[in-house]
Amino acid sequence: MIIGKQIKKQYGSLEVLKGVDIHIKESEVVSVVGSSGAGKTTLLTILGTLDRPSSGDILFNNINITSLNEKKLAAFRNQHIGFVFQFHHLLPEFTAIENVCIPAFINKTSKKDAEIKANELLDLLGLKHRAHHKPSELSGGEQQRVAVARALINNPKVIFADEPSGNLDSENAQNLHQLFFTLRKELKQTIVVVTHNEVLANMADRKLIMKDGLIL
Repeated sequence: MIIGKQIKKQYGSLEVLKGVDIHIKESEVVSVVGSSGAGKTTLLTILGTLDRPSSGDILFNNINITSLNEKKLAAFRNQHIGFVFQFHHLLPEFTAIENVCIPAFINKTSKKDAEIKANELLDLLGLKHRAHHKPSELSGGEQQRVAVARALINNPKVIFADEPSGNLDSENAQNLHQLFFTLRKELKQTIVVVTHNEVLANMADRKLIMKDGLIL
């Protein structure tokens, strides 16, 4: 599904990724671990098209996304990729369902269809009764589940998660971890997660260990 070939990334003279090869299969949950500075988040942002590699190729279902211009890349990202970060980044002035709908609106989905899909996702994630609450009225775990629903609204091929439970207590973290595997079971979702949480890392189908800009 996703194949990265000799991905390198430099910031000036600093070489962060030194020729990473990676293969992510469809409906697979993959964890990426390693010490701070190993290149995990840089790899995630490049695979997720938020940044470009200095060199190397990324094939997404046989489409070389490194060759796309910015406009086409943005459209590809919106349609095929979902993101979950350590901090939920919900817009405080909007309700849960409005936050979930935003990527669908960007994708020119009608308000009616977006809200139907958002309600389905919030129901799947146990949040239907919180749909019209604003982020300040939700717990940390609920806010992060809203962020997961937002990541799923456009039926992405893959979700990239960067320390998704890093800001949650142990109970909410455990619930979020289990949610990823529910999504794989219910929606056949592919998930790539960067984490320092050993429990989550070891739950994955595969655990990739990074050190000094390479996958060991």
